[in-house]
Amino acid sequence: MALWGGRFTQAADQQFNYFNDSLRFDYRLALQDIDGSIGWAKAIHSVGIITSAELEQLTDALKQIRAEIEPNLAIILQEKAEDIHSWVELQLIKKVGDLGKKLHTGRSRNDQVAVDMKLWCKVQIDSLQHSIYALQQKLVETAKNNQLAVMPGYTHLQRAQPITFAHWCMAYYEMLERDYTRLTDAAKRMNTCPLGSGALAGTAYAINRDQLAQDLGFESATRNSLDSVSDRDHVLELLSAASISMMHLSRFSEDLIIFNSGESHFVELSDRVTSGSSLMPQKKNPDACELVRGKTGRVFGALTGLLTTLKGLPLAYNKDMQEDKEGIFDALETWQACLNISVLVLEDIKVNTDRTQEAAQQGYANATELADYLVMKGIPFREAHHIVGEAVVYAISQKKALEQLTLDEFQKIHTTIIDDVYPILSLDSCLAKRSAKGGVNLERVAEAIDQAEHHLSTKKH
Repeated sequence: MALWGGRFTQAADQQFNYFNDSLRFDYRLALQDIDGSIGWAKAIHSVGIITSAELEQLTDALKQIRAEIEPNLAIILQEKAEDIHSWVELQLIKKVGDLGKKLHTGRSRNDQVAVDMKLWCKVQIDSLQHSIYALQQKLVETAKNNQLAVMPGYTHLQRAQPITFAHWCMAYYEMLERDYTRLTDAAKRMNTCPLGSGALAGTAYAINRDQLAQDLGFESATRNSLDSVSDRDHVLELLSAASISMMHLSRFSEDLIIFNSGESHFVELSDRVTSGSSLMPQKKNPDACELVRGKTGRVFGALTGLLTTLKGLPLAYNKDMQEDKEGIFDALETWQACLNISVLVLEDIKVNTDRTQEAAQQGYANATELADYLVMKGIPFREAHHIVGEAVVYAISQKKALEQLTLDEFQKIHTTIIDDVYPILSLDSCLAKRSAKGGVNLERVAEAIDQAEHHLSTKKH
């Protein structure tokens, strides 16, 4: 049964109903729609639309409906309705009769869905931040357990300079911290209540919208009714935050896929997050990481899809805006699943420290140290850079590492190089010299881990 049929003389086609109706996905907004309805009942009572007894009756009935569906929202799908707003209203009418028809006085589905979506988004932010926090904790724990695991750092997928596995972990901790704060910032911007904006021009009843906003947990009411019913920035912001974070998770997964390969063998992933091949019995595939990498595209797609939908819409509400829901529902569910599985990926990860150290000693990752050594001897950096390039070419021709060259060989490259060069070329020296804030020096990394642990302890989760 539709709630708007008085203007029409023909029933809608069944095919159109399926195309138009949204209950099959917006049922997820049921709790928010009920909470908003309780707030609205209180608001229209304040201006004399309903009596105190009617307010109590409506509130009790709405709370009963909430209690009945909260354990399993999917039971809503057993009944027919155009959307979740219609479903709640029809359930209310079943419980209180014609009194239920009074509730929509002064309210439009336009401001109703707007407030429902904001309330839902606020709940998701809390849940998502909890998942980000859990992954940050696991990264810090993994870093703490692998502070001495030296490995090559890469640029252009070429070995560049030695780092530690702990430093690598903490890089992703920092990315996730930005993801966390993006959600905090988004929550501040969406903390205004659109209810009371009507269809587009505002409600005709002199309710106190700021009081209504506070009753529903918002800081204040929105300032412009036209903007309020057509605004989906909060959905876009969450999709944007999800997309950026999924990009981080995809890079994290790609690194681990490479580290887990037979060619690298830096880490071994647990049997709990890998699978085998149906043909090749020796295979152990990093499926969890590959799926995170793959699912990133669908989250990007949700953001691009909604931006494309909204870009051409005139003010105020248009049915196109119904397309905001399936994308955000799927994207945030996907994001959270990827955050949670990433925790599991790190749960039993094994770092092969002998192999990572061996790789760090290969590939001339200490070439920059030799250049810095020459600079300390008074040679301009650009000249030192050229000299070290020649040294690397020579070492490659001799199939030696730089630190394996004899002093005579170094002297032939440049007479400034003397026997004090050898300690400079060691892995320990390479790490120790990076002692500025944010560097890979072991003490700096330990400090970063301590600071992260303290920061996480101040978050409420």
